Amino acid sequence: MSKKSSYKRIVGDFRYNDESVARFINAVMLDGKKVVAAKIVYDAFNIISEKSNGGDPLEIYRKAISNIAPVVEVRSKRVGGATYQIPMEVKPSRRSALAFRWLKAYAAKRGGRSMAEKLAAELLDASNEQGASVKKRDEVHRMADANKAFAHFRF
Repeated sequence: MSKKSSYKRIVGDFRYNDESVARFINAVMLDGKKVVAAKIVYDAFNIISEKSNGGDPLEIYRKAISNIAPVVEVRSKRVGGATYQIPMEVKPSRRSALAFRWLKAYAAKRGGRSMAEKLAAELLDASNEQGASVKKRDEVHRMADANKAFAHFRF
C-alpha cells in the first residue's frame, strides 16, 4: 500500500535565510537556472534598498507579497447542467504561490530595462498598494464578491 509523502520543507535562501525568499527565487527560476534567478531577485532587492533610501528590502518584499496575495478566489463547479463560479477561501500555500506568479508575470510585462529593475519596480508598487499585480488581486476579490450568492455550493 502506498504511503502519502510528507511535506518537503524548503531551506531558506543563502542571503536572508528566509523560506519565502527561497520560494520566490524558485518561482522566478526558468529552465532550472537557479543561480540566474537568485541574481535577479537579489539585484532587485539591492535596487529596492537604493530607492527606499536604505530601507529593509525584506520588509518591503513581505509587505508587497501580503498586498498581492488573494484571500478568496472563485472556483468553477458544475451543478445540474449549469457551471457556477463559487467563491472559496485560498489556502496559505496557494496564496503565496499566486502572489509569486502574478508578481513575476506583471514584472515581466513592464517596459524595457532588466528583469531585476522591473521586479524591483513591481515590488515597490505592490508595497504601496499600486501596480498591476495588486489590480489582479482586486479583480479576483471583485469576482468572488460578485458571486457571493453561490457560496452555499461549496465543495
